[in-house]
Amino acid sequence: MADVPNYLTGYEQLYAEDPRAAAVQWFRDAKYGLFLHYGLYSLLERHEWVQFKEKIPVAEYAKLQDRFTAERFDADAIASFAVDCGMRYVNITTRHHDSFSLFETAQWDFHSVASPCGRDLVGELAAACDRQGIGFFCYYSHGRDWKHPHAPNNDQWGGNARPAYDPPEPAYATGEAHDLNAYLDFMTAQVTELLTRYDAPIAGIWLDGIAVPLSGDRSLFRCQQLYDHIHSLSPHVLVSYKQGLLGTEDFVAPEHKAVDSGGRPGEICTTMCPRSWGYLAEGKGKHRCADDVWDTLRVAREQGWNVLLNTGPLPDGSIDPEDEPVLRAVGARLRKEGFPGE
Repeated sequence: MADVPNYLTGYEQLYAEDPRAAAVQWFRDAKYGLFLHYGLYSLLERHEWVQFKEKIPVAEYAKLQDRFTAERFDADAIASFAVDCGMRYVNITTRHHDSFSLFETAQWDFHSVASPCGRDLVGELAAACDRQGIGFFCYYSHGRDWKHPHAPNNDQWGGNARPAYDPPEPAYATGEAHDLNAYLDFMTAQVTELLTRYDAPIAGIWLDGIAVPLSGDRSLFRCQQLYDHIHSLSPHVLVSYKQGLLGTEDFVAPEHKAVDSGGRPGEICTTMCPRSWGYLAEGKGKHRCADDVWDTLRVAREQGWNVLLNTGPLPDGSIDPEDEPVLRAVGARLRKEGFPGE
């Protein structure tokens, strides 16, 4: 029998027959996961869309890389925290819309290992989750990118493809010089790195930026080709693209409320800070309380859906101290009472 990933312990028989079916069943049973939005935007403490909202030029925003240290990002502590909270998987923004990667990549030098941090945070967290026997998912911004010269531009695509720079951003290729396929190849190469670089297993690739391909001819994004490539590299790896782009995703993951999943597993992603996913300084004192989280779990479980609950780590990479005791309290209640709504 092929080696079964630690997080799929208990699903060995089904894994031997169909690795992806085993992963889908595990996902349905997992019920609850921890989401982490962390990156350069965390340093500014003003929302993960700060580059877009404030129209920060690409070259100026890129200087944040020189300040990125993540000195208190502790992968083992995060994985242990998730377990204590009653969660069975963790998902982190390996690369958000700003295109900065929390993993070492050969595609360019805009990544955490090339910053003062000097560490592959994705690899560290994948290994920590494996040691805890929980799943590890890689959030990856697909449709939307605010740095790559050949990512979708506003003249051809909607969905907030790029910030509305005026004058135009010189780093972006335009007209006949623009080649969307160059961007798609870049993303395929990075996803391949995520799935082949680490000894620890990856449970899923969680794509974001769906509003951009939905605004035009989605076939130009070659998504089915990417899905097939992911499954060819790792048959157990699940693929999602928010509420579903093609209908061939392994599960759907809309924001804040359930949608028609077409019979596929569903996951509601939502966040502790109501106005932001990344760390937001002005959100202090406005985060969800334990009863709010419990009600979110109840509503989701009544529908048979998972909850992926986000907290935005502080600039130094530590868990937000406003969220930590709340989520631990919910975990204690889960151990005592089980999941609500079941």
